[in-house]
Amino acid sequence: MNKLRMDEVDVRGKRVLMRVDFNVPMNEAGDITDDTRIRAALPSVDYLIAQGAKVILASHLGRPKGKVNAKYSLTPVAQRLSELLERPVAMAKDCVGEEVRQQAHRLRDGEVLLLENLRFHTEEEANDQEFARGLANLAELFVNDAFGTAHRAHASTAGVAAYIPAVAGFLMSREVDVMGRALANPERPFVAVIGGAKVSDKIDVIRSLISKVDTLIVGGGMANTFLRAQGFDVGRSLCESDKTDLAGELLELAKENTVRFLLPEDVVVAKAFDNDAPSKVVPVSGIEADDQALDIGPASVAVFAGALREAQTVIWNGPMGVFEMPSFAGGTREIAKAVAECAGVSIVGGGDSVAAVEMMGLASAMTHISTGGGASLEFLEGKVLPGVEALQER
Repeated sequence: MNKLRMDEVDVRGKRVLMRVDFNVPMNEAGDITDDTRIRAALPSVDYLIAQGAKVILASHLGRPKGKVNAKYSLTPVAQRLSELLERPVAMAKDCVGEEVRQQAHRLRDGEVLLLENLRFHTEEEANDQEFARGLANLAELFVNDAFGTAHRAHASTAGVAAYIPAVAGFLMSREVDVMGRALANPERPFVAVIGGAKVSDKIDVIRSLISKVDTLIVGGGMANTFLRAQGFDVGRSLCESDKTDLAGELLELAKENTVRFLLPEDVVVAKAFDNDAPSKVVPVSGIEADDQALDIGPASVAVFAGALREAQTVIWNGPMGVFEMPSFAGGTREIAKAVAECAGVSIVGGGDSVAAVEMMGLASAMTHISTGGGASLEFLEGKVLPGVEALQER
């Protein structure tokens, strides 16, 4: 990535506004149930503290729709961050305004202030320039370390960069470098695994990857649409009937590009979408009219895993089945193991894939786990991300 990183500029004694992604899951009691995103920002925050910067953190949480809502307050995040940093983290009552500006300007070197939820203001998502200027007035330097929101042209991701110098944090830099390198100059064989429910969600990703990979593996609900395009009856399985022609076109495109396109050979079916429903493995030619395909079968796992074992670069986005149900998690689990065992570079992107590898205890075996669901998808599509584009060139 040819963008300036925060360790390439002088941050000593400066007020630094850092956009982070603290959009963490919480239970009804307001307790954080997974602090992965907070931990992901720690290297950048620790660096700024060590350099004597005055650290001002900005994030959104949930979808408060432009209104103050205590349910979406970042106060619990400030408390958790304080525990992880082992130092106090002050909590602002808002993210803009004179009171917040004064609080930011009173910070001493190495102190940390967390702003209240950016999305309590409609101006944030509208990329309102006055709101962006209000954020910029808090600091002398902007660091974007929130790859998960980099695909949005919001005030705190792109707008603020018009008013103060903007550079990348360590997490942002790593996300773009690792995935950019994999797409631009991959070690081969290059294998992509695409799963999830719908072809329509990932048309552009599949189209983009067909011009880059050696093998494309498609599983999950979206595989049913491709199977139907090949003439198979998929019963009551999730299938986008209106996308079968498109699926056929993508299969032809893969042929033209001499890309090996792997689809399930067998599936785990049940009569009901229920973890306790009786299930069985059938070949894709044996799906009955009242069957639902809810996972890939062992023959599919063997073929997919074989391709992954030969790979030097793997990108995985999307589960192979309804992995949230233990009865139908086997395919996703086996593919996760195969990706983890890849001798080369393994990159996992997308919320469900990340959730699956973390649930299965395999996250540490991957080269890179992306923190951005939508952002990683758009990056794989080859789109320019506004939050990255706004950063200063080296």
